[in-house]
Amino acid sequence: MSVLDPLARIRAEQPLLHCISNIVTANDCANLGLAVGASPMMAQDPQEVAEIAEQSGAVVLNTGTPDEDKFTAATLAGRAANAAGVPVVLDPVGVGASSWRLQRIRTLLETVCPDILRVNYGEAAALLGSRAAGHGVDSMQMPDDAETRAAILAQQLHCVVLLSGTEDIITDGEELRRMAGGSDLMRSVTGAGCMLSVLCGAFASVQPDDPMNAACQASRFWKLCAARAEVAAAGAASFRVSLLDTAGRLTDADLNG
Repeated sequence: MSVLDPLARIRAEQPLLHCISNIVTANDCANLGLAVGASPMMAQDPQEVAEIAEQSGAVVLNTGTPDEDKFTAATLAGRAANAAGVPVVLDPVGVGASSWRLQRIRTLLETVCPDILRVNYGEAAALLGSRAAGHGVDSMQMPDDAETRAAILAQQLHCVVLLSGTEDIITDGEELRRMAGGSDLMRSVTGAGCMLSVLCGAFASVQPDDPMNAACQASRFWKLCAARAEVAAAGAASFRVSLLDTAGRLTDADLNG
């Protein structure tokens, strides 16, 4: 799974990660980016995002806590990144929460081509035009048809889909991998999926032509972080801190072990 020791490359190159995040998870996403060795920038004003995106190692578009300006910024940043050959990660947070949010993300996808789409099962179902039971944007539920939905979504959008849950599913529509492990304490941390999307951007930044491998590495890395952080945690708050501490300590040897 390794591509020239990706963690070492991230830490050596310190790629700029342009993250259009949301108000709930922006701080944790920025700190996680720093922990793995990247340089996160959380710019989201429509007047500057295109210029920043085309200079970045990867662009991570998170549509949580959305408004019209955020969708405008995400569209401009995504288009600029596509034109410059910069990897784009899209995290359509809570896409099925309202018809307005669903329509705006569908409109975004008409002009922006993500390299990696990071979703949970409910978000995948919404993008495919159906509803699924869930428990908020961090739902870990993984029904039996998850692999099929992920593959169809990857084929429709011509990208890699990382469908996260108790066991992550990563597919480009043809090849499919599953990533087990992690910790049930992930359910107690808001924004675990948002942070995984940032990891996708970090790993994609050092291998822009291999989004499948980047998504698998991000998934593997985050599962390892969760498993090791659980050992040191006394509860949700210390688990959150331990996640960041662990992310800064993991090596390529851990990732490939």
